[in-house]
Amino acid sequence: MESTPWWHDAVVYEIYVRSFADGSGDGIGDLAGIRSRLPYLAELGVDAVWLTPFYPSPMADGGYDVADYRDVDPLFGTLDEFDALMADAHAHGVRLMIDIVPNHSSSAHPWFQKALASPPGSPERDRYMFRDGADPAITGGRREPNNWLSTFGGPAWTQVPDGQWYLHLFAPQQPDFNWRNPEVREEFRDILRFWLDRGVDGFRIDVAMGLIKAEGLPDTEPGFNESSPIWSRPEVHEIYRDWRRLLDTYPGPRAAVGEVWTYSADDLALYVRPDELHQSFNFAWLEAPWSATAFRKVIDDTLRAMPAPTWVLSNHDVVRHVTRYGEGSLDPSAGPARGRAALLTMLALPGSAYLYQGEELGLPEVKDLPPEARQDPIFTRSGGEILGRDGCRVPLPWSGTAPPYGFGEGGSWLPQPADWAELTAERQAADPSSTLWFYRRALAARKELRGTLPGTIAWADAPGDALFFRRGRLTAVINCGEEAVPLPPHERVLLSSGPLDGTDLPPDTAAWLLDD
Repeated sequence: MESTPWWHDAVVYEIYVRSFADGSGDGIGDLAGIRSRLPYLAELGVDAVWLTPFYPSPMADGGYDVADYRDVDPLFGTLDEFDALMADAHAHGVRLMIDIVPNHSSSAHPWFQKALASPPGSPERDRYMFRDGADPAITGGRREPNNWLSTFGGPAWTQVPDGQWYLHLFAPQQPDFNWRNPEVREEFRDILRFWLDRGVDGFRIDVAMGLIKAEGLPDTEPGFNESSPIWSRPEVHEIYRDWRRLLDTYPGPRAAVGEVWTYSADDLALYVRPDELHQSFNFAWLEAPWSATAFRKVIDDTLRAMPAPTWVLSNHDVVRHVTRYGEGSLDPSAGPARGRAALLTMLALPGSAYLYQGEELGLPEVKDLPPEARQDPIFTRSGGEILGRDGCRVPLPWSGTAPPYGFGEGGSWLPQPADWAELTAERQAADPSSTLWFYRRALAARKELRGTLPGTIAWADAPGDALFFRRGRLTAVINCGEEAVPLPPHERVLLSSGPLDGTDLPPDTAAWLLDD
């Protein structure tokens, strides 16, 4: 039995299924495409992959509107193909995690269709959040049950023909479950068992902090805060204690990581107590600007509060970090250089790291997608004022010199830029100076050090806007400033994100220094 659970320091690679690889030739990524690229992932050096939802869905929100939690959408394949993918992943030494979407279902889900066909107050409606409307004379004209807003824009309520309203914190096609209903809780226990019995290694839990809403659904102020009636309610922890008991009955161990957007590291830590989730995403690291001071604060707050920290730079919901880090700089190379440096720093920290597909190729955000190609409900619900998340979801470039760059034979569901030929996996695999090679070297070096470093760090004095920390015999350094800084004493350089200038660390560069 492993002395340290696999997830404790794993490198997990997020696959946005629609955009990774197309095996069927319809322009949409699928399970067959993923299966064909498993050798690539194994060579990259990841420990596990996480698949975004592949369940039957009308695709109102890229599959996060689930109509059937126990099957595979024909767009992506079949259950048999899922089983084959999982078997092949395990044969390559790669574990498989899947997305679970418990906050809401699709409006096409049989339960919701039954709720619409049933009267107010019925057991069928109690599985969701149906409420009577408000008196406009009292609310100043508002007819919705309260003032809650959808994360995707507009009210969080939609009225049905009999006059009641249902809650949807996201799109109207994503009605929220009522997690105070025992039927909902037992349904998701059974869903977890279904996939655990098939052999999955764990779950990423969508909107993990949102399942329980305050009794009475009172009006709210914007944002995350300790008194929010929507987010991070204390009762949500009962659900994850129940799930943990279930996961612990399976051999493995099987892991669960929560998508938890919260107001503090201390609140985030509540989700990873010994009897709850194994991990929660640490979005403070993703949100930090390019600054040694900001990075140090996130690291300090995280390591103080979290027993099993996670680190992530990009995912399918945010602007790619190469683009974020490059904003405001006149140097076009700043974003890619900073992306490599941030990756190396992240991999040196205790805990696990989550990568987003394509970051190993240095892919930037695609900002100039034509309006008619965009599919994110945020874009449509905002009338085009908010571009949404399509720019980080453009399908990967695998090979060739023109779109679809080997993604598949049938084009790609979002158009790829004409200048991505230099970024294809094929081109970068032939170039030892490429970002792909850098990621491979960094992950290999991390594996070599696994089990030899303590789970704590010690800060060292660093000049300027630089950050130095020691973790046993490894010293990690990053320079976020505009001037080179002297490297601290060391025996040898194990790896650097860019060329070093003698005994100096150039701007926008990180390195691992080793004392043998």
